[in-house]
Amino acid sequence: MTGAPAASTTLAGLDVLLDQTSGERLAATVTMLAGTTFTGRRVGSPGGTAAGTWLADLLATTGATVARDTFTVGRVPQVYAPPAVSWQRGHQVVRLEFGRDVAVHLASADRAHALRAPLGAAGYGDPAGRWLLVPPGMGLFDAYGHADGAAGLLLARGVDADGWHYTMLAGPDPGPVPVLSIETGLHQRMTDAVRRADHDTTLTAATPIRRSKVTGTNLYARYRTVAAGGLDLLLTAHYDGVGDHPGLRQPAAADNGSGVAVVCEAARLLAGTLPDGIGLQVALLDAEETGALGSAHHARRLTDGGERPAVINVDGAGHLNTAAAVEAGGPAHRLLAVLDRAARHTGLPLVAGPVASDNRRYAAAGLAAVGIGAGMAGYHSPADTPDRVQTATMVALCRLIVATAWLAAVAKASLSSLIGDRR
Repeated sequence: MTGAPAASTTLAGLDVLLDQTSGERLAATVTMLAGTTFTGRRVGSPGGTAAGTWLADLLATTGATVARDTFTVGRVPQVYAPPAVSWQRGHQVVRLEFGRDVAVHLASADRAHALRAPLGAAGYGDPAGRWLLVPPGMGLFDAYGHADGAAGLLLARGVDADGWHYTMLAGPDPGPVPVLSIETGLHQRMTDAVRRADHDTTLTAATPIRRSKVTGTNLYARYRTVAAGGLDLLLTAHYDGVGDHPGLRQPAAADNGSGVAVVCEAARLLAGTLPDGIGLQVALLDAEETGALGSAHHARRLTDGGERPAVINVDGAGHLNTAAAVEAGGPAHRLLAVLDRAARHTGLPLVAGPVASDNRRYAAAGLAAVGIGAGMAGYHSPADTPDRVQTATMVALCRLIVATAWLAAVAKASLSSLIGDRR
């Protein structure tokens, strides 16, 4: 009668596998995904489609059987031209920089041609024919109530540490008037100028934003078939980004080229080493940036087909500060316990924290799911570049996933978890 392998033998085999993690391969994947060819990888864009084709080929070269699954994504916003905004005070004209000083708000109506109009303040005086500065504390809905006949609304909005506005694809539907986001300090200076009324103060701006119904594409890669009643592991990451703006690259390196790289490398390492009967599959998901629609679509397919894999999702492996964040959902107690043991073995600190990504869609469908994230400074902006992604962070998260899969497959783990403790 053959017993289970000794713990020391099991961990020795794991360590040999962990040492094969390739930082060079991880970095090369991120650099490719963040390149100009894929134009920020917005769902339904030519760049997003090209990225999906490249990733399908990459998965196939590592031994997977790859399938594509398409679905419809409605009303995806796209800024199709620079808004060309300028602020004039008397004879002084200040041209505002798209992406830094000004951005097109998701709630904006589409205006292709620039309109010059006086500046005013929402809630004060006659709004007709004016660009209205919305006071801090006044919400967009309330501002609409003061915008009868207005040229448009100007909302104050903070920028990130690199000075960029944060690009979003999921948000409110377009309202009745054009809307621009103005950097907070500039918004205050414009408001002060209007209050002083010491110059004729005008704004010239367009809001070129359209919304289109597009096709999203998930990629499913099966490496190993699960035995009846056995453990099936599903590694996931979204490959879409928010997309480039005209004249403004948004590479989407950390979010989520880094997560895709980690999942692909972990699958490559695990494919030939897990015991027979342990299932292994990968899902590279589209349309996360429009509301995690790709994972919602996939979760329905899995549950409708009676599949119940254990899901590990990676959204961001760009920069490890003090610990990687972990969020568990669904019946994930055992998976969380194994993840904790793997983290202790690999020396990666974990902390319970929000990972608002595709993992939540799988958990909502009743699947055991954990989301893992490690810092993404500058994401959703031109600052999300490959040079800012730490290869060591990707290696650490890849090792964590490999160790988790290995221990879940061949070793026992306590159901208790001490993620977030001081150790």
